[in-house]
Amino acid sequence: MPQLLRKLGVRDAALIVMGGIVGSGIFVNPSTVAKYVHTAPLMMLAWCIGGLIALVGAGIFAELAARRPQNGGVYAYMRDAYHPVIAFCYGWTLLLVSQSGGAAASAMTFGFYLPVMLGITLTKVEQTGIAVIVIALFTIVNCLGVRQGASTQNGFMITKILTIVAVIVVGVFAISHAHAQSPAVVPPSFNPFFAIGLALVPVLFSYSGWQTSSFMAGEMRDPHRTLPRGMLYGVLGVIALYLAMNAVSIVALGESQLAATTTPASDVVRVVFGPIGARIMAAIVALSTLGFVTNQILTAPRVYYQMAEDRTFFAALAYLNPRTHVPVIAIGLQGLFAIALALIGRYETILNWVTSVDYVFFGLAALALIIFRTRDRESNAPKPFFSMPLHPWSTLLFLVVAWGIVADVLLKDPRGTFLGIAILLTGIPVYAIFAWLNARRGGETS
Repeated sequence: MPQLLRKLGVRDAALIVMGGIVGSGIFVNPSTVAKYVHTAPLMMLAWCIGGLIALVGAGIFAELAARRPQNGGVYAYMRDAYHPVIAFCYGWTLLLVSQSGGAAASAMTFGFYLPVMLGITLTKVEQTGIAVIVIALFTIVNCLGVRQGASTQNGFMITKILTIVAVIVVGVFAISHAHAQSPAVVPPSFNPFFAIGLALVPVLFSYSGWQTSSFMAGEMRDPHRTLPRGMLYGVLGVIALYLAMNAVSIVALGESQLAATTTPASDVVRVVFGPIGARIMAAIVALSTLGFVTNQILTAPRVYYQMAEDRTFFAALAYLNPRTHVPVIAIGLQGLFAIALALIGRYETILNWVTSVDYVFFGLAALALIIFRTRDRESNAPKPFFSMPLHPWSTLLFLVVAWGIVADVLLKDPRGTFLGIAILLTGIPVYAIFAWLNARRGGETS
């Protein structure tokens, strides 16, 4: 009987964490934050606070991984802390929208930037065709084996790191080329505490994504040690990249210009390279989006595989290829859903509906840590490799922040948030059907 192969180590875990976080947003979001807070110190403060909260979140997930190093990660935490139906709804949302939509959005972004990079013109249909080819290609690569899929993801992530570092270096040269920048005009009614609160929402969304590495626990060597270390190293690496990128953008462009633009990274590169800077930046963003596509296709199918193993989803998804030892049907299903969303062309709207749902589960994960600590203490379980510092206060702080983001999004977009919750809740009747079929099969067997 084929089994998942434990071929991944700490470096793989860290790069998967970084690959799940760093998309194309860091090339855009510095300007979004600048529109809210106006001054350089507050801009950097927002990114520092966001990084600290992300590190607390990674610490919580690191202890969860150390205590429950089970395949499926967040899915397994929801199942064991609460009820299988909650875990199913999480996996259902990943397949229906979250991971599939993320892959589709990134593939379509690549299709948009490729002609800019090459200096050619493509129709919308041709760009969609490129996106479909990209998704299909990475689906095939991940079917070849976990090492092949992880190495592809790692290669793109390392390239992404190098390109971001290159933009930072270019930014240093841009500083010497730039004219003196006037500080941003601060409105008389400006409230820094309120502004920081508004800025933290896009900042925290930029930092989210570390949880995808937990999906791969079944293919990690010593996952109770590997995953915690990989999560913490990966998030620390992202914080360093983000802070450096923002510092360079602020100094090179100035507060006013940074707040006025929607393409801060492109503007920084253009200062040094002129008009060709747009094509250089297009190449960087294109590479970044490819890395995110392969990350989504690598990680999420392990959740669907575990759902099938638990007999709460289609049994075929638990099939492992006897040669490659990967869940090829689950990987293929992920690819098909991503392609379908790319062809429909509504993935961005739907993805926005469920973005806040991730933070619902982040809060539930924080509560799960409290539950697991209580259970393990009562059962005299051995101390885990990693324990979250300042627990329970740090855990409760993260819980408040996570659900505070959900409340903020609910106030800003109640219709979209309710639609996202509706998508999540469609998993309940689907779970009930599979649970009934499973119980029926068990009754017939007995």
